[in-house]
Amino acid sequence: MVLGEAVTVLASGDRPPGLLPAREQMAMSLGFHIILSCFGVALPAMILVMHRRGIVANDPTALRLAKRWSKASAVLFAIGAVSGTVLSFEMGLLWPGLMRRFGDVLGLPFGFEGLSFFTEAIFLGIYLYGWGRMPPRLHLAMLVPMAVSGVVGTFCVVAVNSWMNAPTGFQIRDGEVTDIDPWAAMFNPLAWLQFLHMWLGAFMLVGLVVSGVYAAGLLRGRDDAHHRLGFMVPFVFASIASVVQPVVGHVLGLQVGDRQPAKLAAFELALHSEPGPAPLRLGGFLTDGAVRWALTIPRIGSIIARGSFDAPVPGLDTIARSDWPPVNITHCSFQVMVGIGTLLAAAAALFWIARRLGGDPLNNRWYLRFAVIAGPLAVICLEAGWVATEVGRQPWAVWQVLRTADAASWSSAIWWSYIGVLVVYVGMAVGGFVVLRSMARRWRAGDEDLPSPYGPAVADPTPAEPEPVR
Repeated sequence: MVLGEAVTVLASGDRPPGLLPAREQMAMSLGFHIILSCFGVALPAMILVMHRRGIVANDPTALRLAKRWSKASAVLFAIGAVSGTVLSFEMGLLWPGLMRRFGDVLGLPFGFEGLSFFTEAIFLGIYLYGWGRMPPRLHLAMLVPMAVSGVVGTFCVVAVNSWMNAPTGFQIRDGEVTDIDPWAAMFNPLAWLQFLHMWLGAFMLVGLVVSGVYAAGLLRGRDDAHHRLGFMVPFVFASIASVVQPVVGHVLGLQVGDRQPAKLAAFELALHSEPGPAPLRLGGFLTDGAVRWALTIPRIGSIIARGSFDAPVPGLDTIARSDWPPVNITHCSFQVMVGIGTLLAAAAALFWIARRLGGDPLNNRWYLRFAVIAGPLAVICLEAGWVATEVGRQPWAVWQVLRTADAASWSSAIWWSYIGVLVVYVGMAVGGFVVLRSMARRWRAGDEDLPSPYGPAVADPTPAEPEPVR
């Protein structure tokens, strides 16, 4: 790939009227769908562990939890299928400049993602209707392709995003994309690290959201095996992910420093290049050409940003002003991600240290209160991380190859599309919440076998009374 030539050839310099609505709609769609995709990645693995425990230990509580989680998973999967389909159309409708030039480059991971989605849907259906109809271990095995396909699909989508940060697998000659190698594009230099970062984030989010539900039940006095097991299994997944995640994030951050210095400078709020050891700035904003209200900690910035005690941190003064990302949004979202992630990792470590010392945090109401809010905090952390990644890459859709303005649609009618999609997503969110709340309410009332509106009618076990002889 010839970067210098690509910047010249693939930049028109005009600002299309569809740029702002395209950005708004894509941000809203991705922000909505990414939460649902996390459940598609992590929840099948948690159901697998719970279901296996039920079979191996002959534990009816574990089997009941696995069955309930599978039904909740079906609701979330159905909503995610709609939002994911919308996203697939948005890539072409909102960003025709990107797909027209690089559709052949990105077709392979998108194709594999579609196959993964259908595979997960098929085995989810088999698993849902296999309760009481299949041998236990064969029924359990249906969760394996579900979990694998969720992971593969996530890798494919993240591979596209990582390619936008580290474009490979093509050449540009005379303004045309040539010599396409879709495998090189899919397995670009950042693909595995970004995937691992997202994969761990999914288990953090889902584990803390699900365990938070049972923490709320424990706070209300429902201290039984059902709520304790429902808390512990997802919390184990979340604990491992939250402790490993800072290490993976740090390694990925070092790659950002080498490949995208403008993003690193925005992360660190480094207005001027700073020779090592550079300071770390907590909080603060760039206003009127100066950094204000930041807490500066000497010498720490080089260690965190560059993995060195004395490495310099490049500043925004080394970047052309037209190539700056939105600095304050990038900086704040990055620090929100790091701050919440560190807090969640510390809380998980505290839980297991307390257990090791003979305590039981599930008997501590303050810890249970934190466990309830840990789920929403994990959602905010994940969203902030994606804001930092995507906004920090601006003004590029494909790093140093294609500007976002040159990728966007020229149609101003996208505002109507944005409004329509917003209404649909709000409706799906409200509908999903109402359905899940209704399911939980009926489960607490003891109604385990919720009826299906399209399944076969359940025969009434009570015999009809004979009609009187006339």
